[in-house]
Amino acid sequence: MRNKKSGVIPGMIILMVFLSLFFSGCGENTDAYDQAGKDLRQGSYSYALSGYEQSIREGVMVPLSLRGAGISCLRMAEYEKAADYFTRALACEEIKGSQRKDVLSYRANTWFKGGNYEKAMADCQTLAEEFGRDAEISFLCGSVALAMDSYEEARKEFDISYMADSSYESAIRIYQEYLARDMEADGTRYLEKALADHKEGTGNVCDRGRIYYYMEDYEKAAKELKEASNDGNSEAMLLLGMVFLARHDASNARAMYQQFISSEPKRCAKGYNGLALCDMEEEKYDSALQNLSLGIPTATTEEMQTILFNEIVVYERKLDFVTARNKAEEYLAMFPEDRTISRELTFLRSRTRQNS
Repeated sequence: MRNKKSGVIPGMIILMVFLSLFFSGCGENTDAYDQAGKDLRQGSYSYALSGYEQSIREGVMVPLSLRGAGISCLRMAEYEKAADYFTRALACEEIKGSQRKDVLSYRANTWFKGGNYEKAMADCQTLAEEFGRDAEISFLCGSVALAMDSYEEARKEFDISYMADSSYESAIRIYQEYLARDMEADGTRYLEKALADHKEGTGNVCDRGRIYYYMEDYEKAAKELKEASNDGNSEAMLLLGMVFLARHDASNARAMYQQFISSEPKRCAKGYNGLALCDMEEEKYDSALQNLSLGIPTATTEEMQTILFNEIVVYERKLDFVTARNKAEEYLAMFPEDRTISRELTFLRSRTRQNS
């Protein structure tokens, strides 16, 4: 089972302190709102939603509370509810300028993730008309157009996005959008353009190595990353581990992940996940589960998602479909947006019914 994660369409970042002062009234009790913000950052989306709804009922920072409630619902894949909150936020007189751009972007992203591409494109067009086509807006427009099979329009929008931001990261996320649609060749041209647009050098060696890795040019990827990893660059260690693993060299990959864990003991989740991948390559599934469990204490929300995803894969490979099903159900309760596991759960339920 391969997880082709689509690139995340980012929302606009707001200076929350300024907005809190702008939208709040004198003497308002913002405890529920403040706690909701903490819950949202920690991934406790249902608690965050409850806090924002309390703030809305009490009339506290209503525009931002509506926005926060929308984001909470979006994270829980409750797209209709999320869109409703964003629509209500947009109706607030206080939502103007960059705040309106931010909420419109979130609503477009909500329609997009919910599969309502026509409404997503309508919001994209509104964004472009009101704020122009910057890197973020064009990336969003391109992603929606690609989902609608409007390939030429998608290419034009992605070209505008890349021209506005010709960084390696920009090229990579456009590539990932095409990869998620099984159109890898179309995305690879952005990787090639990024390599051509940037000179070689130690300052961007990890990005270049990552691009060569995506292009499956493992020899050049290893060349870019080895010197940096020998100099103690922990990101290069991880990437080099990925390169070795892609070449089915689990021994050298394992050495890189162990080196990463030693150099980054307080954020070593990716290292343990890498060791688990090495175990899976060698069909050492019990060891893989142990390494995944060792990564959990230091994992961020994103890293936790990867670890739990791989845990499901391990149980499937062990042919323990009952445990895999239970793990998949727990996973989707935490990360309901992941359609790969949603589809996999349907398969697992059918297998466990057959075996019962």
